[in-house]
Amino acid sequence: MDNFDKLKRQVQNYIFLLGGLTVIVMVAGSWFARRLYPSHDTLISVILLVVGLIAVWIVSLVLTDYSLKPLETIWRAILHVTPGHTGTAPPNLEQNKIGQELVTTLALQIYQLASSQPSNTPAEPTTISPRTTSTVSTKLTDDLPLPVFAVNKDQLIIFANEASLKYLGLTSQDVLQKNLYSVLDLMFSEEGTLDTWLQDCRANKAKDAHAWQRVRLKLADQTTLKQFDLAAAYSKDNPNGTEMLLALFDQTDKYSQDDQELDFIALAVHELRTPLTALRGYIEIFEEELAGKLDPEMNEFMERMQASAKQLAAFVSNILNVARIQEGQQSLQLQEENWAAIIKMAAENLSLPAKLHNITINYVIDAKVPTVGVDKISISEVLNNLLDNAIKYSGEGKIITISSIVNKEGLVETTVQDQGVGIPAAVIPSLFEKFHRNHRNQARISGTGLGLYLSSSLVKAHGGNIWIKSKEGQGTTVGFTVQPYASLAGTQKASDNKGITRNAHGWIKNHSLYRK
Repeated sequence: MDNFDKLKRQVQNYIFLLGGLTVIVMVAGSWFARRLYPSHDTLISVILLVVGLIAVWIVSLVLTDYSLKPLETIWRAILHVTPGHTGTAPPNLEQNKIGQELVTTLALQIYQLASSQPSNTPAEPTTISPRTTSTVSTKLTDDLPLPVFAVNKDQLIIFANEASLKYLGLTSQDVLQKNLYSVLDLMFSEEGTLDTWLQDCRANKAKDAHAWQRVRLKLADQTTLKQFDLAAAYSKDNPNGTEMLLALFDQTDKYSQDDQELDFIALAVHELRTPLTALRGYIEIFEEELAGKLDPEMNEFMERMQASAKQLAAFVSNILNVARIQEGQQSLQLQEENWAAIIKMAAENLSLPAKLHNITINYVIDAKVPTVGVDKISISEVLNNLLDNAIKYSGEGKIITISSIVNKEGLVETTVQDQGVGIPAAVIPSLFEKFHRNHRNQARISGTGLGLYLSSSLVKAHGGNIWIKSKEGQGTTVGFTVQPYASLAGTQKASDNKGITRNAHGWIKNHSLYRK
């Protein structure tokens, strides 16, 4: 339903936009009419009626064409595979401005259903060529402008159209009857990869469809990187042997630009570290040398300057860590640590901005919480980010509560609860995305939109989970889990019992051990 909900939101936004433009046209027409004919109310009413009818007519034409485009695409796909309509060209799935993922998955399922043979009809002998295969309907051919693959239950590619071969820079001999994972070494920006989805389908579903964004693929030359959105359709026990259809929507230019922007920002931010270190050093010297010599107002200025310097340092750290995670260069050294001490140290680091906002930080830490297996520096950044957000969004004179317990699964669960403005329910699912911020607050509250993304990546690298619960006007609770040190598998612990090394990365391999 995610793709359908996305289509609904796109149509709603478009209707809202057109409705707003219609209102603007009506208001503008009324203004001009009253300027031209200030004392002719009847004439003004006629002019407004004509302008309104014209505006509504134009809006209806545009809205009808826009909102019915996905239905037209599916209709053309059905005609394309319907006997007696051999002259009907396949729809161009890349031309849909809205509902592209939904339309693509539905079209792929239509093609897959059309390729199925009745169970009482013996399948034709298998023949493999770049253009035809007995396991896929001849309707699904090189007519499609986007890369399409068909995969059987042994995870062998049994069909690849011309667009896919051109996209990969390979020949049909390089692709057909080869293992899917040996040809498409996919990397995902989320834990739910193609392989995990396929395993779930095989265990629980007869038919299903799914889509992923920001999928990465290194081509055979190991230097060219492709980035695309991926749509998949699954059919269990298909008589023709086609278990899964894949379609790739190339977004290399768009996503590469995003990566380059982050790289540029990271490079620029890196240059801030030296002057920032010097600045913080001077502030500390001034605090020591001028202790007891400043009036209350000057003391407050020094505190605010120190708080700003710490905030800038946290910003620099976040940017550089996100860049490392994106490139798979962030390494964690998990060691046995006192969890209560880490929590209190993180809170102490943010005691100054909390003080400036008259915010009190309370601790509710269960005495039964054991030592944990964490990278102290990285997990402290998680706590710092969560506390910093809580302070920013709390307002003046509020209370922030940090709680920690051992949950039912035996994990150490920690929550940071504020009494601030809260978060709209529609925004919560996107908060862990890179650069995402609540548009209602971004104008008045500073931030980069990287803190929660970074926190999520680091918590998952620790083997934990992170989540948000919130209600507008009633505050927000952010929780995450880490593993007790004793629960980490003995084989993972270093021989000297000093720690465990893990990598934090933003990209997850689809399948590291494939069958050949």
